[in-house]
Amino acid sequence: MATGWFGWQSVKVERTEFGNAVTSMPGWLLPVLLVGFGVAMVTIFKPKLSPYTAPLYAAVEGLVLGAISHLYESRYEGIVLQAVMLTGGVFVIMLGLYSKRIIKVDDRLRRGIFAATGAVMVVYLISMVMRLFGAEIPFIHEASPIGILFSLVVVGIASANLLLDFDLIEKGIENGAPKWMEWYAAFGLLVTLVWLYLELLRLLSKLRSR
Repeated sequence: MATGWFGWQSVKVERTEFGNAVTSMPGWLLPVLLVGFGVAMVTIFKPKLSPYTAPLYAAVEGLVLGAISHLYESRYEGIVLQAVMLTGGVFVIMLGLYSKRIIKVDDRLRRGIFAATGAVMVVYLISMVMRLFGAEIPFIHEASPIGILFSLVVVGIASANLLLDFDLIEKGIENGAPKWMEWYAAFGLLVTLVWLYLELLRLLSKLRSR
């Protein structure tokens, strides 16, 4: 929360005489994004380091989310509060569905969630590469019915990943996992919540742009 506040304050917003918002993003945003990605990769491949890397990842993501949130808020007033409340709501609903065993996490569900998540990552990677050459994947970033449907699907996939996080935590407790697994499980849960929050911001912005 502390780094999130700093990230929020680092975005400069000025209003034109017509009421339009002109934003200035901090120059450190891209390097911090890369640091966050690097810390995440280290945590994934060296999970025993998670007691040190997970808090660092949380601090770095606070900077990034604070800046990005202020950018969205400057364009769509109230959108951040909506996204935060929806993220919390989705978390509670998915936890309830998991704890009541309304949705059971088995190998088939895991494979399906992994495949869907991988597909989304591939689409985003292709989109990033295309942007380097001045092109875009049609529709998915627009406030069109297809773009909104795409965001709804991605929000659903991000929400489903919460089930895997809950399952990892429960299995770790049952199997007497080592202490550092607490941090690794918390890291995984944080990654999913960050992704879900950002996707909800994108979805709400599309809905508000129509």
